[in-house]
Amino acid sequence: MLAIRKRGLKMFVLALLFIVTITSFLLNYTNNAVIVTWDPKHLVYQFSEQFKKLMKYTRRPCSCSTCISEEGVSLWFDERFNQTMQPFLTTRNAFMPVESYNWWLKLQGEKNPKGLNETIHELFEIIPGDGDQLLERSSSRCRRCAVVGNSGNLKQSQYGPEIDSHDFVFRMNKAPTFGYESDVGSRTTHHFVYPESYKELGENVNMIVIPFKTLDLRWVVSALTTGTINHTYLPVPRKIKVDRNKIMVYHPIFIKYVYDSWLQHHGRYPSTGFLSVIFALHICDEVDLYGFGADNKGNWHHYWENNPSAGAFRQTGVHDGDFESNITLTLASVDKIHFFTGR
Repeated sequence: MLAIRKRGLKMFVLALLFIVTITSFLLNYTNNAVIVTWDPKHLVYQFSEQFKKLMKYTRRPCSCSTCISEEGVSLWFDERFNQTMQPFLTTRNAFMPVESYNWWLKLQGEKNPKGLNETIHELFEIIPGDGDQLLERSSSRCRRCAVVGNSGNLKQSQYGPEIDSHDFVFRMNKAPTFGYESDVGSRTTHHFVYPESYKELGENVNMIVIPFKTLDLRWVVSALTTGTINHTYLPVPRKIKVDRNKIMVYHPIFIKYVYDSWLQHHGRYPSTGFLSVIFALHICDEVDLYGFGADNKGNWHHYWENNPSAGAFRQTGVHDGDFESNITLTLASVDKIHFFTGR
């Protein structure tokens, strides 16, 4: 019924544009009868231009009031956003150019890494190796996503119900929800982790693994089978209780895209939080950010901690927290995301 109404509205607008075009032309002809002759080609041209404008309006990428992927809203955004980049490593795009592979290998200085092709082959014998269902877009849909960071500014925010109302709720690393539901919500649809930040997930939660080294991919294989890997640069779980059909892998090339296009080489590589934000821009039509940045006292720490000196990554040079924060604020200023900073 809604689709029929939309088609009816389009036909009405098209007819109205036709009438306006005809009227405009006739008025022009009447007011300039001495110097203007009636030209059917001119009328057809005017109508075709109006028709192009109408078609451009009706082909919006989503049904939200604003759509992230819609071009022409912000030149700054359009210069950085590459819709063709695929966030997931799959069986169809596992090839990595040498330049990208060498850059990725240096992120955490892995020594004597196992062959990537062999590792990916083993991985996709265990997990599905796809993510295409998340990449499907529809002009009739408005996919709303909440990206929930771990900042202390979530304390006493009462954002919980608002966060849970989204279609997708993204969380990351060791973020707990139990006991913090009123501020951070209780729903999680997708959880971003790497081996050293893994936590047990709910039964219906999709796990998105962000690999910073080949060993991270090998850990996924091991944790679902033999349990032989229990240490990377930190102790990691030997086994994980996750539905293997709900495991997806963040593409290393997408990490490089985030680093090159969005961070412009600030820091050594992007943080999990920032990788989650750019991921959401490619998956969602509307993105709301919660729990990013400092608290209202200027402290960078997690909402489940009382340590105001936490968030020391800002001083390590690994991640440029200030630059990442500035990018998210700029995304909000050009109406590509909504940024919630606590109450």
